[in-house]
Amino acid sequence: MPVFYLNNKDTFPPVSLAEENGIIAVGGDLCPARLIEAYKKGIFPWFSEGDPIIWWSPDPRFVLFPEEIKISKSMKQELRRRTFTITADTAFEQVIQECRKPRKHETGTWITGEIVKGYTELHKEGFAHSIEAWRDGELAGGLYGVSLGRCFFGESMFTKETNASKAAFIMLAEKLKELDFDLIDCQVYTAHLESLGAEEIPRDEFCAILKYSLAKETLRGNWSQNGLFNFN
Repeated sequence: MPVFYLNNKDTFPPVSLAEENGIIAVGGDLCPARLIEAYKKGIFPWFSEGDPIIWWSPDPRFVLFPEEIKISKSMKQELRRRTFTITADTAFEQVIQECRKPRKHETGTWITGEIVKGYTELHKEGFAHSIEAWRDGELAGGLYGVSLGRCFFGESMFTKETNASKAAFIMLAEKLKELDFDLIDCQVYTAHLESLGAEEIPRDEFCAILKYSLAKETLRGNWSQNGLFNFN
């Protein structure tokens, strides 16, 4: 099946036309309107520096239902100790830049300058959010993603201290459960997120849940200022 090439005015094809590896389209841009359109259709960008923008809709899809978050005994103890202070939307640009840094034993990153610019603009419009884990006033870990309807689309996380990003993710899942979110989109399989309760579901099932969830109100804006995301 040929890859669909986007110009800056094209819309995305149906996800059923994605290639077997999940690629649905190439090209286009990362403006807020384009990103929102993509997420509403179950599509996300993922590419390397120097490559064209590549859009994906994998089948199966890796998701976590907030009510099914798994918290180990050791993490429950960690959270009770309040080793980390968890906040929302207080350091978005710092979080995305930390996520951009190559992991150990890696030389590159998929979080390109285009990605940073696009998601920072999306954050300014109230759709992209960061969750931060602080220790002694220093950023120890965190994650960022996009929220539409009652879905949270996780993009990336980082950690400088053991359990920092895990604490941020667990606290986010617990808060999303309180707010009746339907799912956290984890996109593609990782053993780390599987240990926290994420699972693979068919893309058709994911898209059906997404359609249902998008009919609900989007909690748009700065989550640290709307009073809903107070973690402490």
